[in-house]
Amino acid sequence: MGTIVFDLDGTLADTSADLIAAANACFRRRGHGDVLDPVADALTAFHGGRAMLRLGYRRLGIGGEAEVEADYPVLLQAYEEGIANHTQLYPGAAEAVEALLRAGYRTAICTNKPERLARILLRHLGVLDLFGALVGADTLPVRKPDPAPYRRAVDVVGGDVARSFLIGDTETDLLTARAARVPVVMVSFGPEGPGIARLNPDAMLDHFDGLGALAKRILA
Repeated sequence: MGTIVFDLDGTLADTSADLIAAANACFRRRGHGDVLDPVADALTAFHGGRAMLRLGYRRLGIGGEAEVEADYPVLLQAYEEGIANHTQLYPGAAEAVEALLRAGYRTAICTNKPERLARILLRHLGVLDLFGALVGADTLPVRKPDPAPYRRAVDVVGGDVARSFLIGDTETDLLTARAARVPVVMVSFGPEGPGIARLNPDAMLDHFDGLGALAKRILA
């Protein structure tokens, strides 16, 4: 039937509040209080830990890459400790993946979250077993938008890259799909909302209820 590869943060689950909380823990540790807002800064959260730290230090008007690199391990530890305090799957996500599996599709995750943290989060959310492969930021020497992690995810589940597509929420996902020469679907319920259509993906997904029909159309 084909292989569907999912991004994680902002695609399958809204992780922004817990990511922002981890970054704020770094700023509080340095005596600055909470610098980032879990709603207003959600989009930055989905660009990774270092992006959040850079934004915070720009806002404070202090610090630089040395502080970002020093705080990054602290952020990862804080994030692991509160990894599922607020994070939730987007409505219908688990049910949609289960339906894909029943229909004979292969499913995998390709994320720029460190693999161990991604595995912990998926276990907390109760959906780890729904995916035949999990490729994280540190699984290979390269990460998205390099196409190698995507191809690894498809290979691990025994799929064919030519019969696969990627579902994501950011330009990184679009660039990954273009590099791998596969279709890309953008979710309209992610951090950028319907505005992500500006990237001209091959399709938009407004709710996971429509994923089965969309997969059938793209892989026809």
